[in-house]
Amino acid sequence: MAHWLFKSEPSTWSWQQQVEAGEGGTFWNGVRNHSAKLNLQAMKVGERGFFYHSNEGKAVVGIVEVIKPYYPDHTDESGRFGMVDIKAVKPLAQPVTLDAIKVEPRLKDMVLVNNSRLSVQPVTEAEWKAVCEMGGLPKG
Repeated sequence: MAHWLFKSEPSTWSWQQQVEAGEGGTFWNGVRNHSAKLNLQAMKVGERGFFYHSNEGKAVVGIVEVIKPYYPDHTDESGRFGMVDIKAVKPLAQPVTLDAIKVEPRLKDMVLVNNSRLSVQPVTEAEWKAVCEMGGLPKG
């Protein structure tokens, strides 16, 4: 199973709003970058990702799960982009900030450190475990 990172500005869509969406989750739309699109297309139901607050907070705050695979994004007039549906699984016991990630040697190659603008990113198994441990979830 692959792991991912989903970035969202809290003023647009926050972790709390994701939690409030409940078991039915919500669609993850608005991606207009081809690399991020390829990441969305690669996702499988059941795979998990980090929910990352960007711009405000700059921290991994929770874990989400893909509940519906890639399908057309109804907000894309060009018809070129799609989305997946995700649901909140659990919050991190403590948020893991971008600053903490940048100084953690195990995360030096993480996409978030090296290409922070990409809105949907892959996360390696080792990175997943390290961030979960830093966030107070030793078993991920």
